[in-house]
Amino acid sequence: MKSTYSNNKTMLLDKLPIFTKELTKRSTSLSGFFHRLQEKNIFLDEAQKQAVSTVEGPLLVLAGAGSGKTRVLTSRVAYMIQEYRIDPKSIMLITFTSKAAKEMKDRLSLYDDPGKHTNSPLLSGTFHSIFYRILTHHQPQRWNGENLIKWDWQKEQFLKTAGRKMGLDEKDFPYDQAIQQIGYWKNNMVLPNKTSAVTELEQKFTSLYQEYEEWKNTKNVFDFDDMLLGCYTLLVENPALLEKYQARFQYFLIDEFQDINKVQYETMKLLAKSGNLCVVGDDDQSIYAFRGSSPDYILNFHHDYPTTKVVTLSANYRSTHGVVAAANEVIVKNESRRLKKMVAQRDNKHLPFLLFPRDEEEEATLIVQNLKNFLSSGEQFPDEFAILYRTHTAARAIFERLSQSGLPFRIDQDFESFYKRRVVKSILGFLRLGLDKDNVSALADILPALFLKQSHLQDAKAISILEDCSLVDSLDKLTNIQPFQAKKLKRILPLFNSLQAVSPSVALEMIEKDMGFDDYIKKRGNEGNTLEKGSDDVRDLKVVARSFKSVQSFLDHVDDMIAKTDEMKKLSKQYSRAIQLSTIHRSKGLEYKHVYLLGTVDGSLPHDFALEAYRNGEKQALEEERRLLYVAMTRAQESLSISIPETRRGKKANMSRFIKEIL
Repeated sequence: MKSTYSNNKTMLLDKLPIFTKELTKRSTSLSGFFHRLQEKNIFLDEAQKQAVSTVEGPLLVLAGAGSGKTRVLTSRVAYMIQEYRIDPKSIMLITFTSKAAKEMKDRLSLYDDPGKHTNSPLLSGTFHSIFYRILTHHQPQRWNGENLIKWDWQKEQFLKTAGRKMGLDEKDFPYDQAIQQIGYWKNNMVLPNKTSAVTELEQKFTSLYQEYEEWKNTKNVFDFDDMLLGCYTLLVENPALLEKYQARFQYFLIDEFQDINKVQYETMKLLAKSGNLCVVGDDDQSIYAFRGSSPDYILNFHHDYPTTKVVTLSANYRSTHGVVAAANEVIVKNESRRLKKMVAQRDNKHLPFLLFPRDEEEEATLIVQNLKNFLSSGEQFPDEFAILYRTHTAARAIFERLSQSGLPFRIDQDFESFYKRRVVKSILGFLRLGLDKDNVSALADILPALFLKQSHLQDAKAISILEDCSLVDSLDKLTNIQPFQAKKLKRILPLFNSLQAVSPSVALEMIEKDMGFDDYIKKRGNEGNTLEKGSDDVRDLKVVARSFKSVQSFLDHVDDMIAKTDEMKKLSKQYSRAIQLSTIHRSKGLEYKHVYLLGTVDGSLPHDFALEAYRNGEKQALEEERRLLYVAMTRAQESLSISIPETRRGKKANMSRFIKEIL
């Protein structure tokens, strides 16, 4: 894939080791099993074969990116059953997703002779599915599927009810972050009375956690996290039952071991008394600390299992040399990792590109134009391209440009329009009221920024009807508010008249400085989320506003993009061939011929929260960010374009230190 970018906007990553033909050795003398595999066109290199044929005792398979770990796992199961004559019923194969579990089962069928199903009796599935089967078998009434809380909105519904008792503002409090934090605590086996909450926000999360657990116990309902804790508790509290499972299952295989959390690990330690535990993973791809996972489970595996044999799969069969060499140069800078180096098995002579757009808008324009050039040739298909980013907010410009391009593209199902974010909705509410002083939903959106409660909305609506005035004017007539609130309202209400007469950029400055929105942002903090600051949202919105001359045209664009996001979420599943927009986290385990990586600057990748932690003497978060970049780079099979904007959110940006380190 050759560059079609303007020359002054690109640079090749050309200071990389040269490609040497270092194909992994394949044995000429094959045992009957491996010979049969070759007859089925299933080939294994020497390291893979070693992992497959090591059956007894603890085994750690360090499976680097693109090293064929799924082939190794399925071949190992087949080897155990066909060569070692191990009873399939004594084998437990654990994956992290239902999709991976299905893929394993489909692949295992390839190892059977026609008409045979020798692998079918083994127990395979995700941690949740396997643990839940154990629970429903022994405690069917307690773990009835009808009592399962399946969706986050159900949790949020209850937490909001509990929050109202605590005086939390329903529109302003970060309930989504509370749900994530509660899940993190449970995955780390931290009960509500053991949370060690430090900040005021953490204390509120702890109170909600306590209320949530009590409510579930009262209603006899449970969530997915309870399946993990519930299974661990069941086995600990019933030693005889644990012994039965220890006797039944003698061999364990765990995929994606770098993603394991504490409760999963501790439960497997209980079950795997035989010591025949094979774990497959890559500490360099551990990127789910927010869920409780850690590379330490791989790094310290030998502490719990001193006789562990380690097999390293270092051949990368996915990506070309340029991609693999660049990714190697990035990840080697991490200190907390097992030493290994991936070796590409092919080269297409194309080095990764660095792009240097002026800002997020030009970044999107350059990439979309590049995509159009390639797709117009007919040699590439849309689904061979992926555009990756750190968080969904970074995709705002590329989403808008693609929406206007006519190119087919898909988004993650959890993708939400930038304009629906709390702070963005709030500041847009001011603009909407500037055009229509009776806009009820806009007034509801700005109440937190005015430090008013949602109950004041009903008062304002009543006053508006009784005194025949606009909703905005009715705010000046509220009686059940504090003197400082009344004073502030009297000062800012006349300014609504001016908002529609100025450009969107000037209007946003007025709302921020003259109407007190910046005070609101400072007092509310980070929405309880270290990844997403309200002040960052305001700066992002200002970047968009620069392209519009009137507030009306700006809001028309906003409404159009909100509608397009909703439409795209419905259409995404229907597109069989489309460009993929995704966060790096969502892309893990996937691969694409061509990958674009957005916003590779300090503050984005690595993220601000990791840089702040590093300045405070903590390096773990920064190392995880480096792993995140490594994961993003190794999704690419043929080409990799890394974008480094000169400015971000209206301010000068610095190239990601991770990229700077390898130049």
